[in-house]
Amino acid sequence: MSDNSVHFFNPDARSEWVRLRTLILLRWMAIIGQAAAVLVAVYFLALDISIITCFVIIATSVLANIIAITQYPENKRLSDKEAMFTLLFDLAQLILLLFFTGGLNNPFALLILAPVTISATTLRLRSTLILAISAVILVTLVTRFHLPLKGFDGTIYQLPLLFIVGFWNALIIGIIFLASYARRVSVESHSMNQALLATQMALDREQKLTDLGGVVAAAAHELGSPLATIKLVSTELEDELKKMPELKEDAALIREQANRCHDILKSMGSSGKDDLHLKQTPISELVRQAAEPHADRGKKINFTVFSDEHDETSNDEPIVARSPQIIHGLRNLIQNAVDFATENVWIDLNWSESKIIIRVADDGNGFPADMLGRMGEPFIKRRNYSSAMEIRPEYEGMGLGVFIAKTLLERSGASLSFSNNHKAPNLDEIVYSGALVEVSWPSNRISLEKNNIYAPLGENKLIK
Repeated sequence: MSDNSVHFFNPDARSEWVRLRTLILLRWMAIIGQAAAVLVAVYFLALDISIITCFVIIATSVLANIIAITQYPENKRLSDKEAMFTLLFDLAQLILLLFFTGGLNNPFALLILAPVTISATTLRLRSTLILAISAVILVTLVTRFHLPLKGFDGTIYQLPLLFIVGFWNALIIGIIFLASYARRVSVESHSMNQALLATQMALDREQKLTDLGGVVAAAAHELGSPLATIKLVSTELEDELKKMPELKEDAALIREQANRCHDILKSMGSSGKDDLHLKQTPISELVRQAAEPHADRGKKINFTVFSDEHDETSNDEPIVARSPQIIHGLRNLIQNAVDFATENVWIDLNWSESKIIIRVADDGNGFPADMLGRMGEPFIKRRNYSSAMEIRPEYEGMGLGVFIAKTLLERSGASLSFSNNHKAPNLDEIVYSGALVEVSWPSNRISLEKNNIYAPLGENKLIK
């Protein structure tokens, strides 16, 4: 099956581009904090800091914000490069402040972590690496080169060398660890958002197809009587207009076109299954409908339908709602099985009073052993499409099939398990080493009540 591991080093993986307004607000907070820290240090802690120099450095951030506010619209989103240079500016401004206020003797040096962490959560890998490397270099330089932090009485406030080295190490490790952690979370979140969007699109498409089939079948049903009337009247007109050839030809044309309309509606209805307008179906028919698009792809699909608690002669098969979620979820699982099967795919349907179980198995190579515990996560890793297409020549997907199937089926109340087996379900004579997916529902979750199964559907409603 498809590899769905998270690709941490994917250079294109990121969340949404950051808004300029967000960085402006963060910079205003930094400006207020920096100004307050300088004032407290000078007037309350009596530290000999060049207040004019510090406020000139802070003023550069104020000027940058004013330019950004006046030159760009409020809803502007920064490109990756623009956001990187914005964060580099903030990093350089903070390092310059630290140079004039004691270097790593200043406890606010910890704020160096902020620009790198923001980059890791919003920007591409290349931009994050540039910011992280720049932060490491600048922190190292400011550790060695800085103006001493001293009081007005000449006292120099300086940490012991051991603490300075320890603080430097802590900052370097913090830059690497926080950037890695934030990027990992961001990549997974971005991937999950994309996968959920794809899932919703797949479900919407399946719902539209189901609705379209229902509309076609309903149209065929509703137009059946008028077309029959037209055919009957046109036939009678033909008999009565035998002495008027021109009018008889017109009546024959009307009958012919009515027959044609009937055939068109019939073919449209059968292409989406004759009973798509029904709201319920036997569970086996639902499974067969899910498998139908893959029946002619060169692999044999073997169906097994049985019950643990009843004999084959009893008519107790569960009746379920025709759910697009279930159909599309099962269809994706069957598609994967057909894609990777060598010759056979087995679909095993079993039910009891408490459970409905569907197993989809194939005789391919099975799931990779190291991926079994992670099946159902969205595919993120960049695929080698040339090798993938050799395995799946008829299908080029997004690697989201298992995730979409799992998400849709779990929404319907199912639980899924993934494994590799050496025996096809209930077919002891066939041995294989393919993949097996088991989907199970509590019977009362999807089975319809017996007294509601054959209830009339009522009058067709208008499509809004």
